[in-house]
Amino acid sequence: MRKSTKIPRIIKINEVDGYKVYVAFNTGEHRMIDFAALFEKWNYQGDAFRSKLLDMKEFQQLELVEGTLRWPNLVQKTRLSNGMEFEVAFDLDPIVLYQESEPDEERNKMYGIGNMIKKAREQAGLTQEELAKRSGTTKNYISRLENNKSDVELGTLIKIIEIGLGRHMRIQIN
Repeated sequence: MRKSTKIPRIIKINEVDGYKVYVAFNTGEHRMIDFAALFEKWNYQGDAFRSKLLDMKEFQQLELVEGTLRWPNLVQKTRLSNGMEFEVAFDLDPIVLYQESEPDEERNKMYGIGNMIKKAREQAGLTQEELAKRSGTTKNYISRLENNKSDVELGTLIKIIEIGLGRHMRIQIN
């Protein structure tokens, strides 16, 4: 299986609950960013500019802009080496946000393809190894899929379901 080379970017804010922000990344994962913990870790209390985010009204003005979280209400001046000065809204690196976030298990469960594969395999009376052999893949890959630890390409999913399990697959958008 190919390893994802995507640079993590936020594509949707699912929910803001206090200082917890639930987001979807372009990696297909839903994750939770606990800003209360990050503000403490990064010592925002000791920074006059960043400490403004400790005010809930200021914090909740966050927006999704260009794949990351930005606070248009917090503007900082930046000076280039040539002396040119301009104002920019405060934002955070999406790679750092990804690294500092945790999987949002509730939302990730909604895409329970792994659970469906496991249930169908067990109903068919097959082991992971038997399903892997029939599908032209490995037991390790089947295990990762069933535990929602790996993405699956559509072609591979069709092989597993239609060839390996002898079932038919239907994709539905509601």
